[in-house]
Amino acid sequence: MSNRKQFFAILAIGIGLLMLLGDFISFFTIVALLLLIYGYFKFQSGNAKKGRTYLGVGAAILILDNLIFVVGVTLISLGVFYWKGRKVQPREGYIINQNFMSNFAWDEEPWMLRNTSIWHVIGEVDADLSLAIPETKETVVYLQGVMGDIDLSIPEDYGVEIEAFVLLGKQQFGNDQKGGAMNRLVYRTPGYENSEYKAKFVISYLIGDLNVRLT
Repeated sequence: MSNRKQFFAILAIGIGLLMLLGDFISFFTIVALLLLIYGYFKFQSGNAKKGRTYLGVGAAILILDNLIFVVGVTLISLGVFYWKGRKVQPREGYIINQNFMSNFAWDEEPWMLRNTSIWHVIGEVDADLSLAIPETKETVVYLQGVMGDIDLSIPEDYGVEIEAFVLLGKQQFGNDQKGGAMNRLVYRTPGYENSEYKAKFVISYLIGDLNVRLT
């Protein structure tokens, strides 16, 4: 979509929102929604840097103008994290990490692959399993949050299972890419059942960018 068409599309959406929801939500909320939509379009068109900028500004305005609602959504997400984490993790003694913002760079040097549950409002995870040192033969990594950018590099001979859900955003698996709403990915590497070491990733975000590469 050209910049001119994008502008008219955003303008039409903004006028429509103002007409339909003007009596129920504030002007700043509508501006925030327009920035989020525009950022999403930029993200989809391949301009990730500008897309993230508009998404970040829109999210900030939305948070400031709807603080109670945002806090409520965050608390619900955190509650689901603890409730689902007990079901996802196979045993006691797993690591729990929760932060407002976090960045995990597991793609730069060898790292310990442990049973881990991670929650954040805004977070980034880069994991290269060719550098992973598994602590046990079967490992579960549970990632959940409000906004996330997840990059996984998986060797084809590694036993990996992925269950991912992104409410709004983009998923890329190898050369296949899709965006929009209600994105779901379920995948197992060939020979998973016979692999000596197995890793399962359970991923859930309201807004996210998921990229899975087979190496």
